[in-house]
Amino acid sequence: MKSVLNGLDVCKCEKCSMDIAAIVLNELPAKYVVTDKGVLFSKIDALQQQFDIGVTAAITRAAQIVNKTPLHDKTQDVMKA
Repeated sequence: MKSVLNGLDVCKCEKCSMDIAAIVLNELPAKYVVTDKGVLFSKIDALQQQFDIGVTAAITRAAQIVNKTPLHDKTQDVMKA
């Protein structure tokens, strides 16, 4: 998440980062799998790039939401960097 946020002009204080993480975790589907190891590993390899893109998009959307209406004290806005 930090590497994605570093590329965005949003507040990176602890409160905003935790809010972003909460939104992302609520948005992404749960990934529970019960299967044989071989099948699991083949599925992971095939879906890893798609998963990474989905996570990056979710982080970006969440960061935009939090940036529009941050819940921290306005004096912390100087932490945007």
